[in-house]
Amino acid sequence: MNKVEINIVKVNYRHPKQGADLLSLMQHYAQDPMGGGRPLSDKVIVQLLPTLASTPTALSLLAYQGERAVGLANCFLAFSTFNCAPILNIHDLVVHNSMRRQGVGQQLLAVAEQHAKALDCCKLTLEVLSGNTSARDAYIKAGFAPYQLRADSGTAEFWQKPLG
Repeated sequence: MNKVEINIVKVNYRHPKQGADLLSLMQHYAQDPMGGGRPLSDKVIVQLLPTLASTPTALSLLAYQGERAVGLANCFLAFSTFNCAPILNIHDLVVHNSMRRQGVGQQLLAVAEQHAKALDCCKLTLEVLSGNTSARDAYIKAGFAPYQLRADSGTAEFWQKPLG
């Protein structure tokens, strides 16, 4: 793996270029099989940036190679009752397919971790599809593991119930 030279910035959702880059990478991710394989809806395209801008728990990071956005992490602050401390959840981690396996994801994860530590978070969390072996390998390399309280209780599963 060749680590590429990138610059990571905290997104200003009202900045025209950063906003366009965030939407472009989200569209790239949505159309990937691991992102669902469908484009973002018109509603999401119109509402995502202003909604993120008005969400105080949102933190997005863009990775740039020169002027080109090549990676994105959308994170949200949550709370652990068991630790009585904040958690930073990495909701989306996107690396443009032309830049995969070059260290972009690892660098985004490291910067997200720096932000989590600065916010006194007790942990970073994320979800990953069981069939997304390249992402799973990247997360393991960065120190992530399935969540487990006790060996005899099994590992946590992320479930959902769509509401509409």
